[in-house]
Amino acid sequence: MSVTEMESTARSYRELKAEIKALEEEADALKQTMIAEMDKRQVEKLTAGAFTINYSVYASNRLDAAALLAERPEIYGAYTKTTATCRFQVA
Repeated sequence: MSVTEMESTARSYRELKAEIKALEEEADALKQTMIAEMDKRQVEKLTAGAFTINYSVYASNRLDAAALLAERPEIYGAYTKTTATCRFQVA
């Protein structure tokens, strides 16, 4: 692939990423509209034609790694594992 082709590919990639971001923002706005309506009606489940919309709060437990590291670094170290990941960026 030539430098010109790579530049064109990178440009297309960035344009698509921008379009995806705009669509995600639009989808989030629609989601917030539905949530606001459900809050207004004080319901967690709503049927709208062919769609059933659920919005509920749930609890989950997560490990506070920062607190564990601060209070018991030896335990934190014993249960910490290193993983490798790849990062891709077009700047």
